[in-house]
Amino acid sequence: MDEKTADLRDLFVDTTGSESVTERQDAARGTLIDSDEASVDATARDLVAAMRERYGFSTDLDDDAYVLVARGRFEDDDDAETAAALRDALTEREDANVDPDAVDAETVRKMRLDLHLVRDADREADSDGAGDDFAYADLKRLTGAGNSIVECAAELGATPDRVARYAAVARTDIASTRANDRFRDTFRDLFTDADIEGSLASDAREDGLKEATEDIETDVSL
Repeated sequence: MDEKTADLRDLFVDTTGSESVTERQDAARGTLIDSDEASVDATARDLVAAMRERYGFSTDLDDDAYVLVARGRFEDDDDAETAAALRDALTEREDANVDPDAVDAETVRKMRLDLHLVRDADREADSDGAGDDFAYADLKRLTGAGNSIVECAAELGATPDRVARYAAVARTDIASTRANDRFRDTFRDLFTDADIEGSLASDAREDGLKEATEDIETDVSL
């Protein structure tokens, strides 16, 4: 097993906490590039489930809905576009556990943060024209030090509501960093062919995801 295949192996184990593929992954063995959308979504659902168990999520939407949001993030859809697609998908499902009309861009934003999928625009606390701008880096530092929203607001000279919005992003960035950004990067690799072409994907095509995850011993703590 060469170095790149070993990287893929470690990525899978670290993010899912599993040393073996699931039945779905075994059936869809092989490559990220050559697999169809169904098998990619199946892998993404496993990743979403791992994150839900590890962190807890802020909405009641199910794993399939979260996969749709992750896919939309890397197809460069904005949150409003993803919300519209999610409403359509929920309307077509008989088992939807959330009223489609209740899903909006803010819902999608919360779901993205649950998945560690932060956009650069989410961090623009100093340029959104709100009138009480502050440096996002300062808020992240204060949040990481354990300061409350009220304490951060007083330090930054901003309203608590505005600070709370960006503090949610800061907490996500901190959690993602502690996980070595592996969840974010795995979603990117799943949904962005250009990012994995010629690197992990070529080895996955040759060896298969099953081989890449066989006979591994690991003790991962995020």
